[in-house]
Amino acid sequence: MPASEDTSFPRLVSLACHDLRTPLATVSGFAKTLTRVEGVDDKIARYLGLMETASEQLGELLEELNVAARIAGGRYEPAPREVDTLELARAAGERVEGVEVGGSGGSVEVDVEAVERALAAFASCLRRHGPVESVRIEVSGEELRLGPVTEAAAPIVLGDELRDLGSAVGRMVVEASGGSVAVTDAMLVVRLSGASGTGDGP
Repeated sequence: MPASEDTSFPRLVSLACHDLRTPLATVSGFAKTLTRVEGVDDKIARYLGLMETASEQLGELLEELNVAARIAGGRYEPAPREVDTLELARAAGERVEGVEVGGSGGSVEVDVEAVERALAAFASCLRRHGPVESVRIEVSGEELRLGPVTEAAAPIVLGDELRDLGSAVGRMVVEASGGSVAVTDAMLVVRLSGASGTGDGP
């Protein structure tokens, strides 16, 4: 085996995620096709719909695992672009029920899709593990504050207690992008990296 070949565990996880996508796409594709067939029994159509939804959820989980493995293996290559934080928060809020968004945005440079998923995962974690009925995302420039964060949810949303994959990976993504995640005054404070020519730097 060549000395330069990567056989690390993160690389194996990435490979597994890649290889699992093919059978998953097959299941999802057949489910979508069968739901469009005329004369399908309503009960069967409902089951097919559940299969399709589950396939999409599995695809998202595989993507999160793959991102975590790339970060852990030093192979994460984000595709940053400029975006307004209020726009980012609103897009994340649309992914999760019971999320309110407000405040005033600022310009940041991040991998928009990855950070949007991270923010949505944080909100979902706070709702599930709080538990709370709703989550507020308050935006102030490069900083986003999500809450309320209950005592039970705090270590989970930070990834210190590994019970929520999305939040654990979300923190990794934010920090790999030059940002930070912390809990302050019962709020999850997410600070993102400012766009070129903006922010607190010289």
